[in-house]
Amino acid sequence: MKPDWDKLADEFADNKDVGIYDVDCTKADAKATCSKYGVRGYPTIKYFTSSTDPMGDAYEGGRTFDDLKKFATENLGPSCGPENMDLCNEEQKAEIQKFMDMDAAELQKLVDEKAEGIEKAEQTFKDEVSKLQKKYEELSKEKDDTVAALSPDLRTMRVVLGAKKSGDAKDEL
Repeated sequence: MKPDWDKLADEFADNKDVGIYDVDCTKADAKATCSKYGVRGYPTIKYFTSSTDPMGDAYEGGRTFDDLKKFATENLGPSCGPENMDLCNEEQKAEIQKFMDMDAAELQKLVDEKAEGIEKAEQTFKDEVSKLQKKYEELSKEKDDTVAALSPDLRTMRVVLGAKKSGDAKDEL
């Protein structure tokens, strides 16, 4: 992926509205930045616009140059918003105006409520996955214990049964 990322950076190098950067989170001088923005693995791609979370949004698309370029072209740089109403369609303009008409405290309350709802959903998901993992581990141990308890003489039983069946076949001849 690194060659395609570097190619993308070159492609947008002269664009004053888009910056393509990479940070090596294994280096000591980058660890604070990576921690701050929640980067835990390689490769993590985050993007930042006026509409993303202040910590950036995770890019989940393809990793080829063409995929990255398409995303950057369509989503980065100037976009519909209060500063660029000329880039908005009528529906977007109406939605923006609805929020522009609110006072800042009311709008902040709505943002906080939505963010809290997302955090709750994430926490519920993590909690439930943890419960599932614990249940999986319990069931796996139960199965292993049952198999271990039933197995010691099973091999001998099968050998004897095979011999008996083989002996019966010889008796019929």
